[in-house]
Amino acid sequence: MRVQGKQNIWKEYQKEIADDKYFYVRSCVRQNFFPGSEVTFLRILREVLGKNIFEHPCHTTCTGIGYHGDIVPFDTLMTIVARQFSLMTESGFENFVPSCITSFGIYTEVLDTWEHFPEAEEKVRNYLKKATGREFKIPGNLAHASDIIYKFRKEIAAKSKFKLINRNTGMPLKVVEHIGCHYAKMFPDKGVGGAEYPYVLTGMVEEWGGEVIDYPERRHCCGFGFRQYLVQANRGYSLACSYKKFESMAPYKPDIIITNCPGCPMFLDRWQYVINEMEGKKYGENGQGIPVFTYEEVAGLVLGYNPWDIGLQMHQISCEPVLDKIGIPYDIESKYKV
Repeated sequence: MRVQGKQNIWKEYQKEIADDKYFYVRSCVRQNFFPGSEVTFLRILREVLGKNIFEHPCHTTCTGIGYHGDIVPFDTLMTIVARQFSLMTESGFENFVPSCITSFGIYTEVLDTWEHFPEAEEKVRNYLKKATGREFKIPGNLAHASDIIYKFRKEIAAKSKFKLINRNTGMPLKVVEHIGCHYAKMFPDKGVGGAEYPYVLTGMVEEWGGEVIDYPERRHCCGFGFRQYLVQANRGYSLACSYKKFESMAPYKPDIIITNCPGCPMFLDRWQYVINEMEGKKYGENGQGIPVFTYEEVAGLVLGYNPWDIGLQMHQISCEPVLDKIGIPYDIESKYKV
């Protein structure tokens, strides 16, 4: 009965993820921090998986940071979201795929609001019509980009050239997976595995040969938290959050950190440099930091993509130690060539 009960709970946190014909919207933050990740995602979907994925040149930010910073009103937010949906509708797609975790949370919140308050949807439809002359259909499927890679993790593994295995020891790489807060904590049933047992990154890591590390602060915030960082006076709290995570994971000696959020890899990557400057402390082996990767970057490495083509030179913590462990070739002289 106990096993059956757990299985029933697990079933509640599975989600429908469309097979093809995706309308993709990029992240305003990710394009600045790690621009190679989104390019890699599109490349994998099109070249490796043979999927039909389209992005519209006129799509905009979802205004999520402004909304969560109490600057953008909810009615304005919903109207902007409605415009994004109109671009999808006009393009002939219905499966909506945001790159950003915050955007995923925003779209989920808006759709949930419209489901429970149809009058709000009608109001926004009128706003959009008056402002732009546009109309829209509700997406048939909403999935985050990491959901898509998770769905096709086995296909990627079947076409992989490398595994997350230390070639010198034959042992799986020790991987810390970090789930963005807006993926499943706000609406647990919208993320694979929910808030307590998110499996979207774990599934990728395990399928590609790595070992996921469990540690006390596994679900602790990365330190971004929007107002923790956007308000300059709060940045010490942002750093303290990241510091708490690093202190918790350090005894387990992880080889790599993998994330599915725009802000998380930036903060977990950059704050290690700050902590070292302030405290003279490094968390990785051999006097180095712990390399931090996005899930697209990890998928690209597994598939044998050139590390510099997927943008690994944009990271503060050098990725070469992980490349060496896996046995991925690279030309150090071309790392920063344009």
